[in-house]
Amino acid sequence: MGEKKIKMVIAYDGSAYHGWQRQQNALTLQQVFEERLEKMLGEPIRIFASGRTDAGVHALEQVVHFSTHSKLDPCIIEKGLNSLLPDDVLVKEAGYAAPEFHARYSARRKSYEYRILNTVRPDIFQRGYVWHIRKKLDNDGMRRSLSLILGKHDFSAFRSSGSGNRNPVRTIYRAELIGGDGGQVRILVEADGFLRHMVRNLVGTLVEVGLGKMTVEGFGAVLKSADRRMAGPKAPAHGLFLVKVNY
Repeated sequence: MGEKKIKMVIAYDGSAYHGWQRQQNALTLQQVFEERLEKMLGEPIRIFASGRTDAGVHALEQVVHFSTHSKLDPCIIEKGLNSLLPDDVLVKEAGYAAPEFHARYSARRKSYEYRILNTVRPDIFQRGYVWHIRKKLDNDGMRRSLSLILGKHDFSAFRSSGSGNRNPVRTIYRAELIGGDGGQVRILVEADGFLRHMVRNLVGTLVEVGLGKMTVEGFGAVLKSADRRMAGPKAPAHGLFLVKVNY
């Protein structure tokens, strides 16, 4: 029997994992999925994701695919896999994919959300899912800075070293700051792709604007500079969520 390609939409709390990609001497999400699938399907499995989320980053809707000789229907695989997976990981849906489909290379757009809690006191129940910032942020200045990244730009200033992407140009379709009232701040960014740590570096620089350490014009100058040394620090991983992947 020939191979069939299975596509799955998954969600995970990344707190306990050292990112998506398999690594030696560290627990990763790819390892968790491959080991459970191999146990259930009785064959070696290699699973591919739309992108490699970093250690501590979460996903509301990550997309993955794998090939298998198994005769099991995708809905059976979904149920069986969820019974084997730890409680911080969930298969939301599973189905057959076309032979040419690839979770990473077929993706057209991705959306990320970064969550900030801007209150004097921390929320101990959200501490693994927000960046807590005590000093009041200038949300208007952050919104105006975000508007500058819309469209096609060279994002070298927000790319961490070690990135495998040779082309630093990306197109941003959406860049919004939502909330602010009550201290809940969400920064949403949708693009045709992202460089290594790009969203976290963007957010870290936006917070510099929010804290009055950088002007909106200064943020624009950082973007144009294509120099990572001019940008702000990298925001913590635990506030970042992969929201959606579009094909």
